Amino acid sequence: MPLDRTRPDSTERVAEPAGAEPRWQASLALLGVLLLQLGLPDRLTVGPRYFLPVLEAILLVPLTFVNPYRDERETRLARTASVGLLGLLNVANVYSLVLLVRLLVDGGSKADGHRLILSAVVIWLTLVVNFGLAFWEFDCGGPASRAVAGRRAPDLMFPQDDNPDVASAGWAPGFVDYLYTSFTNASAFSPTDTLPLSRWTKLLFLAESLTSLVTIALVAARAVNILN
Repeated sequence: MPLDRTRPDSTERVAEPAGAEPRWQASLALLGVLLLQLGLPDRLTVGPRYFLPVLEAILLVPLTFVNPYRDERETRLARTASVGLLGLLNVANVYSLVLLVRLLVDGGSKADGHRLILSAVVIWLTLVVNFGLAFWEFDCGGPASRAVAGRRAPDLMFPQDDNPDVASAGWAPGFVDYLYTSFTNASAFSPTDTLPLSRWTKLLFLAESLTSLVTIALVAARAVNILN
């Protein structure tokens, strides 16, 4: 159902500035991703398994303490570092998935199969967090833009956007909303309660669904093979 921009209540809610968004929720999710990456075997990582987590932590820690809130005061350098960190996470996870696919296709021992399945779970969880961060980072230009201009032309339509009566006054999506959207899309392989509106969000939804489908299908096939 398209967003009704003619209704005063809907327009007012979408256009209302979101205010400064704290970074700690996203930072906590990123910390979880770093810990998950440490659980991957070396053959599924770029270099030693601690190399990328340490590099990502070097970017994450200054961002969290120097720029704890995403608002109009965010510098271009901080924005670039945030996007760069997100890109690094996604490249590393895709690389791990490619290596995992190769190992699963090549086969291996039953014990090795168990380890590969656990690695696939780590990659899938990392995928969910990464795309949740992407939705949060780019919807309407990012948290800093939303803090100033609100969501006048949202890239994602949440249920509260289409039906403001079910939302509290001044509601605006936060990181948890974007993370939930990522989880449901990765689980159902399609949008659920939140719809992509712009072309880039549709492509992100498509990429996440496809990657999740490949990961789960390969894990299921390998699990059946182990059980047999």
